[in-house]
Amino acid sequence: MSIFRNVVFIAAISGLLAGVVLAALQTYATVPLILKAETYENAGGGHEHAAAPVAGTEANAPAAGAETTAAQTAAPAEEEAWAPADGAERFAYSALANIVSGIAFGLILVAVSEFAGGIANWRQGVFWGFAGFAVFTLAPGLGLPPELPAMPAADLGARQIWWTLTVVATAAGLALIAFKQSLPLAILGVALIVAPHIVGAPQPESHESPIPADLHHSFVVAVTITNLVFWVVLGAVAGYVRNRFMSEPAPSLNGRLA
Repeated sequence: MSIFRNVVFIAAISGLLAGVVLAALQTYATVPLILKAETYENAGGGHEHAAAPVAGTEANAPAAGAETTAAQTAAPAEEEAWAPADGAERFAYSALANIVSGIAFGLILVAVSEFAGGIANWRQGVFWGFAGFAVFTLAPGLGLPPELPAMPAADLGARQIWWTLTVVATAAGLALIAFKQSLPLAILGVALIVAPHIVGAPQPESHESPIPADLHHSFVVAVTITNLVFWVVLGAVAGYVRNRFMSEPAPSLNGRLA
C-alpha cells in the first residue's frame, strides 16, 4: 500500500507542475495559431469535421485541453454552447485539463518505471520523459500530425485504433531495446516500432483545406515542442520527487543511466 501511495504522490506532484508548464506554453505557442486558423475556417466555410477532435488530440494527448478550449471559444457554434471567456478563465480551464492529463500520464510513467527499478534521480527522469514523448507524441504524430480547425480528418474510430496500436507497439519496442540485452529482441523491438508506420495511419479522402501549409507546419512544430517540454518536465520532476521522498534508492536502468 505504501508503494501505491508513493506512486500516486509522485504522479500528482509531477503532473501538476508539468500541466501548468504545458498550459503556459500553449497560451503563447499553440492557442494563437488555433485562433488564426479559425479565421480561415470562418472565411472559407470550413470542412465537415464531425467526430474529429480539434488540434490532433490523438497524436498529442497532453495538449488536448488548451487547444480544444481555444477552438471552442473562437468558433461560432450553431447552438449557443458555453465556452470559457478569453484570458484568465480560459487559461484556468486549460491548465486544469492539462493537469488532469499530466497526472494520468504521470501515473503511467511512474508505475511503468517502478517495474524497471524506479527513477533514481531527475536525470533518469529526463530519459523517461523522452521515452514518454516518443511513445505518446512522436510516434503517433508521424502518422497523425496535429490538426487545426477546418482541416480534413479520417474516421475517428480508425484513427483511435491506429493511435492506440502505435502507442502500444512503440512502448513494447522501446522496452525490448532498453531492457533486453539481446540482439534478436532488439531487432524485434525495432520491427514493432516501425510496423504501424508501414501499415500507415488512416487518411481522409481529400487533404483540401483553407488552412495555409505554413500555418499548419508552424502548429505541428509548436505542438511537438510543447509536448516535448511537458514530458521532460514530467519525468524530471518525478525523478526528483521520488529520489527525495522514497526511502529506498532506485538502481540505474540496466546500469546505463547514473
